[in-house]
Amino acid sequence: MTSYRLPGVVLTDHRFQVPLDHADPGGEQIELYAREAVASHQAGAQLPWLLYLQGGPGFGANRFTGKQQAWFGRALQDFRVLLVDQRGTGASTPANRQTLPLRGGPAEQAAYLGHFRSDSIVRDCELIRPQLTGGEPWTVLGQSFGGFCAVRYLSAAPEGLSAALITGGLPTLDGHADDVYRAAYPRIARKVAAHYKRYPQDIGRAREIAAHLQEHRPTLPGGYVLTVEAFQSLGILLGGGDGSHQLHHLLEDAFVPTPQGPQLSDAFLEQVHAALSFAGHPLYALIHESIYGQDTRPTAWAAERVRAEFPAFDAGAEGPLAFTGESIHPWHFEVDPALRPLRETAELLAARTDWPQLYDTARLAANEVPVAAAVYHDDMYVDVDDSLRTARSIRGLRTWVTDEFEHDGLRAGGPRVLDRLLALVRDEI
Repeated sequence: MTSYRLPGVVLTDHRFQVPLDHADPGGEQIELYAREAVASHQAGAQLPWLLYLQGGPGFGANRFTGKQQAWFGRALQDFRVLLVDQRGTGASTPANRQTLPLRGGPAEQAAYLGHFRSDSIVRDCELIRPQLTGGEPWTVLGQSFGGFCAVRYLSAAPEGLSAALITGGLPTLDGHADDVYRAAYPRIARKVAAHYKRYPQDIGRAREIAAHLQEHRPTLPGGYVLTVEAFQSLGILLGGGDGSHQLHHLLEDAFVPTPQGPQLSDAFLEQVHAALSFAGHPLYALIHESIYGQDTRPTAWAAERVRAEFPAFDAGAEGPLAFTGESIHPWHFEVDPALRPLRETAELLAARTDWPQLYDTARLAANEVPVAAAVYHDDMYVDVDDSLRTARSIRGLRTWVTDEFEHDGLRAGGPRVLDRLLALVRDEI
């Protein structure tokens, strides 16, 4: 273990060996990295633990650089915090285009990635918990996909939890990926309409950029091919509290005059590349739809198939260009060099028909763990109706439904969201 300090915080690095397949605990092991954080003035105190599970899938835990960032300082008032890089992310054993060929071909890679869903993540957490807490249960804070993991935790190992706090992450318990995206596209359309209402000048700009891309298909630094469909996927920004403003500022200076006429600026292309590339989080693209897989039906590129039911999202449709949101498509594995070598692997994952069940509805109905969930009223990423149905299925769960925040309320709201959830599980309000 290595310990070091930030202003007001003591950090300790932990590395654990966990089974790739928890059904075979003596088999292949992978490494799990986690960062412990405690307020400096409480470094030697016996504090309860809070386990933070990042959204995703495919993202490592936050790297906080100061005590006052987002929810972090509020958590440090009461807890010793563990920031886990879920398997395959961050400083844990990586899973990407460079490392996956070590597994073999696409079939072996797909089989390996079948162990990277929330069921395995929860087993990882339960394996390391006794090593850190001495066997005591801990509080879990799950953001977005981290909330999906928290619901799996309540289904599979509630004895490991003293409380569960969920933000923007109550999943459908039994819905197929098709159902998820069939509900998602109308929400995305509302966010796009609201953006154009706020910034009507972007209607023409977006169309101008799309027309330019249709003709030129520029290749960005590193080999990313910027197609119209890829440009439309910048709509993922609209799910955040300041995302509409980010998108507008990106579009407003897209073109520069050149001897060959107006061209997309290097600055614009660089920002687009940073927003769209999966180089830093390839697991997000590879296993995104599999987080909904629970029965014999394959996910089968659900977002792509369901998109055909909403022709307004076609680039050639009349009216303002429709941006898309949190969805993964086969073309991602053609335009992005970080994903291109993994196309066959992704196809095999999309075709899989034997995903294990993730949620135990009987156990959730008998839940005794205090649970509170922030449900964002028009969350672009997670359907509010699904969230509320799930909330009613978990005994004792208390919801806070709010339109004050978008999906990133835990970050954007500073300490307020965590403060509210803690008050709910402690019956203070």
